[in-house]
Amino acid sequence: AAAGGALWTAVPAWLKSRFGTLEVVSTIMMNFIALHAVSFLVRGPLQEPSGVYPQSASVPAGTQLPLLLAGTRLHAGLVIAMIAAVIAWVVLERRASGFRLRAVGSNPRAAAVAGGIDVSRVQVRAFLTSGALAGLAGGVEVLGVTFALYENLSPGYGYTAIAVALLARLRVSAAVWSAVLFGGLAAGTTAMQRDAGVPAGAAAAIEATIILLLLAGQALALRWRPLAFLRST
Repeated sequence: AAAGGALWTAVPAWLKSRFGTLEVVSTIMMNFIALHAVSFLVRGPLQEPSGVYPQSASVPAGTQLPLLLAGTRLHAGLVIAMIAAVIAWVVLERRASGFRLRAVGSNPRAAAVAGGIDVSRVQVRAFLTSGALAGLAGGVEVLGVTFALYENLSPGYGYTAIAVALLARLRVSAAVWSAVLFGGLAAGTTAMQRDAGVPAGAAAAIEATIILLLLAGQALALRWRPLAFLRST
């Protein structure tokens, strides 16, 4: 799954390094291609034997991720996610490759001119690594939750991940808690929808409110910072 995710991001990585194509545009286009490709596969070559449902056959029991707590849905995917987070933190905060990645992300031109960093190489590595992590997450979802590949498997986890990163301000340690917050909102909304009739879009509305407040706070901080400097001089 990780190798497939890395391979899938090779196209936008090449477009970025060769033509400077905006990754937001190219990756969203690849998302639609992936959705239709999965739809074709689960309705065709990979469809379950009865041919009734648009899904693949169930994965063998021996390949399913084991539960961490009996009587719950908490599975070993949590351990995999935490290991991935620790590795990401070490690479970004304690390795030269992480410094180069953060430098390129902050200002590619300055990183190339002042730091002598090969911007294209760093960008391609970032694409492939992020694709591998996304593929790993998809594999965990299938092996730990759905146990089969479904049409429209993801209800928008990738877009939620953008909100998680924004709230964490691109810090891995904060992203863990940010992900727990948004995951709790999604799970809690499902329960409240079932038990109290809360609209299904409540979680999305809360997420949007959090992001808007965060962006507004950052805008105010940038606006008042020059005034604070002038008052101190």
